[in-house]
Amino acid sequence: MIKMIIQSIRHTLVWSVIAGVIYTAVFTVFAQVVFRHQANGSLVERDGKIIGSEFLAQQFTGTNYFWPRPSACGYGTGPSGISASSGSNFGATSAKLQAAVSNNIVAFITGNNLPTNTVVPADMVYASASGLDPDISPEAAQLQIARVAASRGLSQDKVKALVAQYTESPQWGIFGQARVKVLLLNVALDTLTTPKAVALNH
Repeated sequence: MIKMIIQSIRHTLVWSVIAGVIYTAVFTVFAQVVFRHQANGSLVERDGKIIGSEFLAQQFTGTNYFWPRPSACGYGTGPSGISASSGSNFGATSAKLQAAVSNNIVAFITGNNLPTNTVVPADMVYASASGLDPDISPEAAQLQIARVAASRGLSQDKVKALVAQYTESPQWGIFGQARVKVLLLNVALDTLTTPKAVALNH
């Protein structure tokens, strides 16, 4: 009995060191060497200042920026800077969900001066499950090009080319869908039109 207890303690200690210390240390070093940018949060800098992450949505409301998809958690910005991630959890028959969808459609069409019968992409109507999704569909970006171009005094072709530059294909060509990273696109827009501008207006 004592022998079994000692063996159990020994195994616990050995595997704690292997799995909890050595394994963690090896993969931390590996990630820092091979995937340093991703391992440190895929942070985005502007003029030497960190302004966000490629994988966390931020709110953009100005006419000169591309808008992200709606967020049920305020894009993770809570009181006192506390971050949160959540969806609305409203069911398909929820009156609040239906009202939010209707309001999002009207806001998108009105904000982009689109015909009232425009079919608004789903990602600009429904919030993501996390409320932090940083991407929008190429279709959603295309519908915003005219507004952004006019606001910045750029040709639509120039803005369209920038959207194409920041459009990512499905993972390995088969997983997911094509997507546009809003933060990177907006940073590129500011760099293109106002190189000396201060940080983005979120």
